[in-house]
Amino acid sequence: MDEYGTTEREWWVQGWLDLLASYRFKKRLERARNYARQGNVLSIEFRGAKVLARVQGTEPSPYRVSLSLDPFSDEDWQHVCETLAGRAVWAAKLLAGEMPHDIESVFASNGLSLFPFSLGDVHSKCSCPDEANPCKHIGAVYYLLADRFSEDPFVLFQLRGRSQEAILEALREARGRDRAIESPGPSASAESVESAESAESSGLGGDGPTLRPVDAATALVLATQETPIRVDAFWSYDEPLEADLAVIAPSPDAGTPCDLLGEIPLPTSTTGSAEGRQLANRAVMQYLDEVYRTASQQAIIAALGN
Repeated sequence: MDEYGTTEREWWVQGWLDLLASYRFKKRLERARNYARQGNVLSIEFRGAKVLARVQGTEPSPYRVSLSLDPFSDEDWQHVCETLAGRAVWAAKLLAGEMPHDIESVFASNGLSLFPFSLGDVHSKCSCPDEANPCKHIGAVYYLLADRFSEDPFVLFQLRGRSQEAILEALREARGRDRAIESPGPSASAESVESAESAESSGLGGDGPTLRPVDAATALVLATQETPIRVDAFWSYDEPLEADLAVIAPSPDAGTPCDLLGEIPLPTSTTGSAEGRQLANRAVMQYLDEVYRTASQQAIIAALGN
């Protein structure tokens, strides 16, 4: 099967490939696919929200290709991140390296679109003499970017002007503000009133008796008499954690145990063909990979919810 566009890809990758497939010059796209497969794209790097690439063509020197989308403003990104932080499942999927299926609704609700509507929304240039756009060199970069999107969905956000680190930091800050609003601490005046009432009822306020220091052993006895030690609840903690103290982030390589262990040597049938056994093994590995990813997402959702 062709590795670009004919096999099942992540939905956001397929959306990018469908955008390129809308180009009416199919022969040009075929040459672009060949360039991408054959390694003619020598390098791809990001400088801010712009993609810069070097593509080897028929000339001795490689051609220079640039590609970019219109970046969103700081205010736009602030609204987007606040919307994303409002739903734990969106934040969890992004932290797990997956693009939520309804991610476009987040941008649409803020009057934006993450994905370009047409090839005309993608600003691309090539130093080759071909006047057509996209030329086969730009097309090859398109295809290679699809692979980057598959490995890291945050590349799409970077093309709109925000890095992965900036988005995750904004999500943590937004969720921290939400928690502070939901669970405000007692006011200073309330604490002062409680302290004053306690002191008055104990006869310690005003001209009452002076408090005297006690040694550590006496303090421990007094504390345990007032609040008995419960060994069974030693590991329990029911108070909410400060949002700034907890940092939830995916593994740097966004892999699963399947990636670390490699293929599992499943039992083989003597009657089945080698190709059939290979397909069965691949299906099992894909299933386990999906199980691990789902479990990881649910764990992050649970952590964010608590």
